[in-house]
Amino acid sequence: MKESPIGPRMSGEKPVLAHSERGTEPVNEDDLAERYRTWRSSTLGAITERLEVSAVFSVAGPLKEKRVLDAGCGDGTYSLEAAERGALVTGVDLSMDMLAAARERSAARGIRVDWRQGDVLALPFRDSSFDLAIAITLLCLLPDARGAVRELSRVLVPGGRLVIGDLHRWSLWALERRIRGWAGNEFWRGAHFWSARALRSLLAESGLQPARARGVVYYPPFGPVARVFAPADPHFARLGTFGAAFLIVEGVKPV
Repeated sequence: MKESPIGPRMSGEKPVLAHSERGTEPVNEDDLAERYRTWRSSTLGAITERLEVSAVFSVAGPLKEKRVLDAGCGDGTYSLEAAERGALVTGVDLSMDMLAAARERSAARGIRVDWRQGDVLALPFRDSSFDLAIAITLLCLLPDARGAVRELSRVLVPGGRLVIGDLHRWSLWALERRIRGWAGNEFWRGAHFWSARALRSLLAESGLQPARARGVVYYPPFGPVARVFAPADPHFARLGTFGAAFLIVEGVKPV
């Protein structure tokens, strides 16, 4: 999922992801920006990205004049959305190729974002630099998720918030990926799927107070099915996170 079903947003020397109607695959980084575009042009990708972006920013709340860090920004989808909502956005990614794609997208839309190369495990910012940090489909492939969350907590102001969006373990998407891992797919064999409880524990261990949690994308990873069931997704979300492919959890830094 950025793959969030959306896709990668990673840091460090790790595999990169690409999308298809069947989900995300590890690919050569040179092809990644084009794979993102292909994913967004597919039925499954367009529907899924729209739902996930809307859900993440419903949790993030009003952003006008807020300093926002998009950690593992990829080609900039969430950075651009935050900037359009009035935030002062910094997008960080380890990949220069992905940052180049992000710069191209922001230039084409006339949106200003401060794009930086950097590793989420050693962010190039001082303590208390941001009001909000977002980490979208980042922790699932990091070898040190706790270290990343501690670092994101460090750069938040007291009262600042971290919004995590990642792969949920209790979904048909996760089941399919686990089966592929068991069948020999090295990429999915090493991926980590999260529960709301595990993410809340991760936040607490990093000194953040767990707050809201919600699920998104309750349909299986097939475009025609997504088209039929996407309108009902908000209704499923009211019933809890079980079955959601994408999990969003918020943490607040104590004042």
